Amino acid sequence: MNRLFKLIALVGAFIGAINSADACTNFIVTRGASTDGSNMVTYAADSHGLYGALYQYIPGKYTELMDVTEWDTGRYIGKIAQQMERYRTLGNSNEHSLFITETTFGGRPELEDPNGGIDYGSLIYITLQRAKTAREAIDIIVDLANTYGYCSSGESFSLIDQNEAWIMELIGKGPNDKGIVWVARRIPDGYVCAHANQARITTFPWDDPENCIYAADVADVARKFGWFEGQDKDFSFADAYAPLDFGAMRGCEARVWSFFRAVADDMDQYEDYAMGHNPNNRMPLWVKPNTKISPKMLMDAMRDHYEGTKMDMTTDIGAGGEGCPYRWRPMYFEVDGVEYCNERATATQQTGFWLVGQARPEKVGILWFGTDDAATSPLTPIYVNSLEVPECLRVGNGSMLQYSDTSMFWITNRVAQFAYLRYNLVGAKVREYVDSWENEAIKAVETMDMHIANISNREKKARQMATDFSVECAQQLFNLWTNLDKYLMVKYIDGNVKGEENGKFVDNGNGKDIPGIIEMPGYSENWKRAVAADKGEILRVVK
Repeated sequence: MNRLFKLIALVGAFIGAINSADACTNFIVTRGASTDGSNMVTYAADSHGLYGALYQYIPGKYTELMDVTEWDTGRYIGKIAQQMERYRTLGNSNEHSLFITETTFGGRPELEDPNGGIDYGSLIYITLQRAKTAREAIDIIVDLANTYGYCSSGESFSLIDQNEAWIMELIGKGPNDKGIVWVARRIPDGYVCAHANQARITTFPWDDPENCIYAADVADVARKFGWFEGQDKDFSFADAYAPLDFGAMRGCEARVWSFFRAVADDMDQYEDYAMGHNPNNRMPLWVKPNTKISPKMLMDAMRDHYEGTKMDMTTDIGAGGEGCPYRWRPMYFEVDGVEYCNERATATQQTGFWLVGQARPEKVGILWFGTDDAATSPLTPIYVNSLEVPECLRVGNGSMLQYSDTSMFWITNRVAQFAYLRYNLVGAKVREYVDSWENEAIKAVETMDMHIANISNREKKARQMATDFSVECAQQLFNLWTNLDKYLMVKYIDGNVKGEENGKFVDNGNGKDIPGIIEMPGYSENWKRAVAADKGEILRVVK
């Protein structure tokens, strides 16, 4: 831990220099539910083929038309009209502290339109270029999809700005009817919401435009296909367009339940729903937390593996002898004609990038950005008005098919792969580094905020200060993780654990760099008992 850089000192250095520089999870926290009065959102972009990098858009010369490329595949879709006024974006945020994230719920395949002119990823990133607020963003998303046609499947969007937090769910109308049906609900202040690859908006108020807006034909399309009969007031978006099954509850809603359970009371009553056993016991769309949620608490919520529940991934035989909370895909397997599932937790190995977005009142927003698995990777603070992307996070610095020695994605993956091998030891050590870094970074942001406020009348200098801070923090984190990778190899090689004193490895006193303490921790008790039950007659020691 002595390798951890002190970010508070870094802030002071900046002041002196400048004065002389397909499967995702979203948690949403409203201002009244957060410790600092900010709206917050999380996003884990989980895909086996997604490379973790920080996208940047800088408005250039105006052209009448702009190209649209499908985010998931890189497929060229076509052109749409450009907007004259556009805003700078960083990842899933823009310079006005608007954040838009998503999870894909898929839904009815009959409603997909492969000839649509815009996909869900382009809806997000183009809207960030054009909107200042969440409400503006909803209008733009609807207009784009209805004008050009929508070529993706069902999506849940999270939209937050400095004042409001919304959840929006949408799906196409089918190949013969251009556009989308949708509903958006404003999350009540003081509450938290979440979605994880399953539509969650059921019935909704039809006469509250301040807090709920929707497509005029949102129920009519379901009626046309025979998925709904009855009055508008009884229409459920989720039930009509994404009916529940075991996988939707166990693989998707369970992640929402685990988050709600961690922050709110009485959530164990929905355990049978989360486990996929009782679709009639559906959870609420949002819950009131029993305490205010800090940014660090929200970061850690994204590191969940169902610890402390029946689905705890660290305790069964699948965790091996080192308590590893990961199961390699596929999620389903069969034994003697019976189908079983592996759990799909919030923290997962195939994350490309993940984030916690803070839309802060009267302050510039913070994009806390990380690459790879949230449980083994730290977040670094990026001011959303930054003018530059750190080199270690830059698009083009490595790819899923090309290793880069200067890429944050690859160094966090190196550390994670080693942690997976001996999670109860190496994973715990990595988490110590994660927590120390993030706690220091939070303090550093608070200090930097004060300095920026002191020169708020000099916007250009304040923006450059925020940029330099963001870039240098990311680089310090990259250096820290590069050193951590080497340290872990030395400490844990070959199943042993070398002893340390005062932050240094202990030698045997002969001056030859020979370890003086080597521990052999072996395997967990669960694993030893499982091996004894499986092959005890062969392995038993005969006296």
